[in-house]
Amino acid sequence: MDKILLDSDVIIEWLWGHQPFVEQIPRLIETHSELFWTPVSVAEVFAGVRKGEEDTVTNLLLLLEPIAISIEHGRKAGAYLKAYAKSHSVELGDALIAACASSTDLKLWTLNKKHYPMKDIAFYK
Repeated sequence: MDKILLDSDVIIEWLWGHQPFVEQIPRLIETHSELFWTPVSVAEVFAGVRKGEEDTVTNLLLLLEPIAISIEHGRKAGAYLKAYAKSHSVELGDALIAACASSTDLKLWTLNKKHYPMKDIAFYK
C-alpha cells in the first residue's frame, strides 16, 4: 500500500478531469493506498476555483487525508528555503509541501519535480 502526498498540480489535474488522474486517483483509493493533501495545496486549488464549484472541490478533497502543518514542518521548510530558495527558486509553498512529505515518509506525486531539489524527498512515479 502506497502512502502518497498529492502536490497541488496533481490535485488540479484530477479536479479538471484530466487523464490519467481521473482514473488513477480513484484506483489508488480503491486499492487502499493512502492519499494526502496539505493546507498549502488546498489554498492553491481554491485560488483557482470558480464560483459555484467550492462544494464540489471540497467533497473531492474529503476523499483524501489532510496533513496538518506542524512546527517541525515549518522548521524543515525554513531549512529548505535557506538551502534552495536562491539556487533553485524554491518558494514557501513548495518548501512546506516538501517538508510534509519528507517528515512523514510519504511519496510526493508532483508534475514539477524541479520545484523539489531536496535530496530527502521520495517521489511517486
